[in-house]
Amino acid sequence: MIYVFLADGFEETEAITPIDCLRRAGRQVLTVGIGGKTVKGSHGIPVTADITEEAAALNDALEMIVLPGGMPGTLNLGASETVQKAIRFCSENGRKLAAICAAPSVFGDLGLLKGHRAVCFPGFEEHLTGTEIGNEPVCVSGNFITSRGAGTAMDFGLKLVAVLEGQDAADALAKKMVYLR
Repeated sequence: MIYVFLADGFEETEAITPIDCLRRAGRQVLTVGIGGKTVKGSHGIPVTADITEEAAALNDALEMIVLPGGMPGTLNLGASETVQKAIRFCSENGRKLAAICAAPSVFGDLGLLKGHRAVCFPGFEEHLTGTEIGNEPVCVSGNFITSRGAGTAMDFGLKLVAVLEGQDAADALAKKMVYLR
């Protein structure tokens, strides 16, 4: 099970693209609405989440969480007790934690990226204290997968597939989607 957390002000492309890639790869993905089932993206697009935060179970079935960026979505994710609990659960149980754009700052503000390499949207590096900052589109370091922004959403989605299913599966999906790298 993979949870993609959606809070008001999330960046639509950074959420939908990875969800699409993961579902095409056959992974079970649930979107989790923070503050309700209908969540409004940063560009005014309403999205109906699969479940609300009250229904998000933290158990052995959870293998990854994904945080899309966007503003004020990232701030709303960081302020959510549900998201904080999910991050702690994943961190303490060796699960994958993925974030794109401004959202790696949520992990950074918790001190979880210390000693890791990560990327984020330019200007959010100050939140990644103790982290080696990269400039590649997507970075994998330990159980963390981070990416830079909306323009890297497809790379991010395919990297999530590669981490969970292997590089061959990600390459096959990219080819099937006519993703020209």
